[in-house]
Amino acid sequence: MRFNKKTNWRILAPVLVALAGFTWGLIGLFSHELRRVGLSALQITHWRNIVAGATLFIFLLVRDRSLLRINIKDAWMFIGTGILSISLFNICYFICMQESTLAVAVTLLHTSPIFLMIFSVLIFKEKFTINKGVAIVLAAIGCVFITGLIGSDTLQISSRALLFGIMSGFTYALYSVFSRFALRKYSWLTIITYTFIFAIIALFPLSNFPRMVELTFSDSKVALSMLALGVFSTLTPFLLYTKGLEHMEISKAALLTFVEPSVGMLVSVLVFKEYFSLNFAVGLILIVAAIIVLNRPQKTKALLSEQDLV
Repeated sequence: MRFNKKTNWRILAPVLVALAGFTWGLIGLFSHELRRVGLSALQITHWRNIVAGATLFIFLLVRDRSLLRINIKDAWMFIGTGILSISLFNICYFICMQESTLAVAVTLLHTSPIFLMIFSVLIFKEKFTINKGVAIVLAAIGCVFITGLIGSDTLQISSRALLFGIMSGFTYALYSVFSRFALRKYSWLTIITYTFIFAIIALFPLSNFPRMVELTFSDSKVALSMLALGVFSTLTPFLLYTKGLEHMEISKAALLTFVEPSVGMLVSVLVFKEYFSLNFAVGLILIVAAIIVLNRPQKTKALLSEQDLV
């Protein structure tokens, strides 16, 4: 991405982050065809990483090879971002989607800022505030509404879907924790590239790659969906979000990324005709309220800066 010195980042940065949220929200749309032909959650995750990682690796190989150099002693950082976070979060996300609906999966994924707050207290010794306590309560009640535990006569999703939905939020939050350490030594482009590379390597023994290729390229529509998922809903949002964060406050960026569940919810209802209940609406509102409370300005200096949370 090239921008001149006169670029008005006050306007452009929020636009980039909002666009990142929009493209992330299209995951369910592009993954539908892959799930239809029988690709598993793990195989879909593997394709996302392969397409995004290969695209960015080739770009850096041509433009700036120095960004591909890392110290082997720092491999733990990329094991964290690529395997413990990106790989596991995608697997949990798609399993939740398969076990319930896209709407539920998207909303439960957005418990991740709450887990990030907990990590900041336990790992980085950040002070636990009233705002954080209120945010946890709001998010927890929101999740209860979404699952149908209250406000509904029947449970809308299974315990398995609930578990994997919450785990997707938990593992997604790990990316910011590990990348915070990596950013002290490496470019954001290096971190994103090796995040995908480590995820690809980890998933190869588990994905039954020959069968994965056979199913995907048996239908041109499926192959195109795979490419779109990797480029438009994986690589593109990572680049947009990270670039936007360089020029705006993390609290504002967190709120703008809620374009994602809104888009995901619209795709769920308008494209796949999934049922949208009052419970979903109440749950989503409560989780948004939790993020707003969590990002209210504090008198104490926040330990996790916008440069750390990418």
